Amino acid sequence: MDLRPVFYVIGILLSILAASMILPMLADLYFGYDDWKVFFVCIVITGFFGGSMILSNAGQAFNMKLRQAFLLTTLSWLFLAVFAALPFTLSDMGMGFTDAFFEAMSGITTTGSTVIIGLDDAPAGILLWRAILQWLGGIGIIVMALSVLPFLKVGGMQLFRTESSENEKAVPRAAQMASSIGLIYLGLTVSCALCYIWAGLQPFDAIAHAMTTIATGGFSTFDASFAHYNAAWKEIVAIIFMLLGSLPFVLYLKAVRGNLKPLLADSQVRWFLSIVVGAIVTLVSYLTLNQDMAFGESLRRASFNVVSLITGTGYSNGDYNQWGGFAVSLLFFLMVVGGCAGSTTCGIKIFRFQVLYSIVSMQIKKLLHPHGVFIPHYNGKPIPQDVPVSVMSFFFMYALCFSLLAVALSYVGLDFLEAMSGAATAISNVGPALGSIGPASTFAHLPDSAKWILSAGMMLGRLELFTVLVLLYPGFWKR
Repeated sequence: MDLRPVFYVIGILLSILAASMILPMLADLYFGYDDWKVFFVCIVITGFFGGSMILSNAGQAFNMKLRQAFLLTTLSWLFLAVFAALPFTLSDMGMGFTDAFFEAMSGITTTGSTVIIGLDDAPAGILLWRAILQWLGGIGIIVMALSVLPFLKVGGMQLFRTESSENEKAVPRAAQMASSIGLIYLGLTVSCALCYIWAGLQPFDAIAHAMTTIATGGFSTFDASFAHYNAAWKEIVAIIFMLLGSLPFVLYLKAVRGNLKPLLADSQVRWFLSIVVGAIVTLVSYLTLNQDMAFGESLRRASFNVVSLITGTGYSNGDYNQWGGFAVSLLFFLMVVGGCAGSTTCGIKIFRFQVLYSIVSMQIKKLLHPHGVFIPHYNGKPIPQDVPVSVMSFFFMYALCFSLLAVALSYVGLDFLEAMSGAATAISNVGPALGSIGPASTFAHLPDSAKWILSAGMMLGRLELFTVLVLLYPGFWKR
């Protein structure tokens, strides 16, 4: 296998990562933190390795093939996490490499789990770096979902090849499509930051939270997350932009070009919003009737946490562990659902539930009418023959990987609730879990072995399982 194209692209990504470190370095200089020197050193190290990879592998007519694409997708996230961990390791935060890698992987995969205690007093550069990692991870996963995963046919993502090809008629080159979506992503981030400032956040906190809101990542500049503010308008802004980050960005591109119909008529969007509304209504009724919470308070708490968890953002405005068994069970289920394909969200994704529903409906009809011919549909179109197998395989591997992660976490000392919720939040890239690793706590007290297991789960979930697992298949490495 020719690895030159793989390392060439990784070199470009590392160079982008090095350039991104300039912003937290400037933030530390502006606010008077000595950690700007750390970021300067990290810029030199990361830029050196990135530049070396580019120069040593340039000058060739590369043709990216299937196996190279699989390898590139996994190695790029791994390399980025390793180099993104350098500022955490070298800073005054006192983090070992395990904690630093966990924090970096949590950032670049937009998971939002953290091992840092004392965010309120952390250097500005570190806080901004965490936000930048999630912002880069968010745009990275959008581009990957639109260009790489349909090509790799991972978990039914080939279903979106048609939508991508339709879009390419208006935007001829893939690079132009990525840059157009990047501008939309940047525009939403700026709009979110301005709305946060209008709602009362300080400019620095507004920018950091805007980055992690649009990326549905959930890193905050405060230990208490949005409970630090305890203000309804700030939470309303977060809810709106978390939902916007959870919708397919290719539909935004079509809307910007004057075609609003796909954004309003897309079945995946309708399913997603229906699930959100249904979950909020259910949780509000439970909190009002069973937990004696005032209606206004229950509506505010339920809306914020339902949207935060189903989108995989992981913000919190209170400890939902205290809301009773039903609330915890409902929120646990929402963790694994996820948002729409082609967005910054994670989890199983809505379209896979739609495909599964269509297949089950077809099977029921066949039982009632054995001689009938029934074709499953998605978004008003027949589903290609290879998609149902891909989707059902994804569901099976998701359940298997979740089970293995939970067992592994139990083996290294976590109790049942920690192991189950930790596995779910890692593979679904949500952030906070339940119990002692819930929204009111961090992952800092876990053993190092558990942090490495969770880091592996984060990368598995972010890269749609098969992209990583295919590298473990011996036939992948044979000619």
